[in-house]
Amino acid sequence: MGQVIAFRLPQQSAAAAEPVLGLMSAVDFALRDLAEILPHIALDSARQQAEACRAMLAQAFDAEVEAELGN
Repeated sequence: MGQVIAFRLPQQSAAAAEPVLGLMSAVDFALRDLAEILPHIALDSARQQAEACRAMLAQAFDAEVEAELGN
């Protein structure tokens, strides 16, 4: 059986803070990270899964950009 590791919950401040990073920025960073690590993935199945993830994120990112430009 695996070992469960409990992480401490972050302490919440009194005031709700604005998100530091927007969703579009997070997707952009993920796309860049995937592009950087894809050539270094040795296992074919893992590389295919990473490429599928990159393609899905790219499609969603492009659709959002097109929607923003269209409005």
